[in-house]
Amino acid sequence: MSRPLGTAAELERRRRRAVELMQQGESPTTIARVLGTDRSSLYRWRAAAQAPAGLTAKPHPGPASRLSEGQWHQLERLLEQGAKAHGWPNQLWTAARVAALVRRHFGVSYHPDHLRRALRSRLGWTSQKPRRRAKERDEDGIARWLRQDFPRIVQETWGRSAYLVLLDESGFQLTPSVRRTLARRGRTPVLDAWDRRDRISAISSITVSPRARRLNLHFQLLPDNENAHGEDVVAYLRQLRAALRGPMTIVWDRSRIHRRSQAVQAYLARHPEIVTEEFPAYAPELNPDEGVWGWAKYGRLSNLAAENTDVLRDHLIDLLVDLKLDPALLASFIEETNLPLAL
Repeated sequence: MSRPLGTAAELERRRRRAVELMQQGESPTTIARVLGTDRSSLYRWRAAAQAPAGLTAKPHPGPASRLSEGQWHQLERLLEQGAKAHGWPNQLWTAARVAALVRRHFGVSYHPDHLRRALRSRLGWTSQKPRRRAKERDEDGIARWLRQDFPRIVQETWGRSAYLVLLDESGFQLTPSVRRTLARRGRTPVLDAWDRRDRISAISSITVSPRARRLNLHFQLLPDNENAHGEDVVAYLRQLRAALRGPMTIVWDRSRIHRRSQAVQAYLARHPEIVTEEFPAYAPELNPDEGVWGWAKYGRLSNLAAENTDVLRDHLIDLLVDLKLDPALLASFIEETNLPLAL
């Protein structure tokens, strides 16, 4: 017998109304005609109504899965091995690749779109944008730095009653970073923007005070279309030294302007109260200040088609000042790096 039309909730209301009318003395023949059912169903519903949940909605379970529970768990173990283990040239899983894997191991065919939905509901797997990672990385060295070097840096910094400074450089182009937005199906939105490479370079750092562990953000925006050089780093260090008024330990990447700039090295030689340490090579995700730039570029400033660099600069200053006043958000950037730093 086919299932009547309507949602489970609608069919439940229909059954309860039928029982209510029968209890009021209405003719079963009339009730059956009005509700579009037969008399035998009415008597069955009245008997079921005696049980506590006899008439409760029972949503349609949908088509039975073509994979058993055990096969779904087996599929997840296969997916955890990575796509390269099953013959593909990289570790990334697409719905088409997973469909091929299911056919190969279980002899069951799924449309990729249906399989994508099933992976979400059954295994919690979702479509995600991969994060690029340099092949030159030394994973063992990075793990050792996190386990040994960074705790040493923090301990020595607090021992000197110095500020911990997590520093990085970045740049912002007039051409916006484009992210998804809402629109009617089939009507792709258009973002009018200048096709120019005008840019603003920037230097910033998240600082942690030695005693109260207070977080702060300091930044400097360079003139239009200028790359950061050693002299700019020195100017920023002067600004930072004047603001903090105390010793500091700067942790930054292995950029040439940090390591080889004569201006930077000369300035550091004149100020022994400034100690510098380096993040591991090819590990930008360890620097919380990268979170500042990612939040700005791909969050607050995404889809911003600024008319010129003056407008872009105004937006940058506004959002960085807002961030400076939000220590909880600054703390979240540190937490995302998994640096062993107690705040």
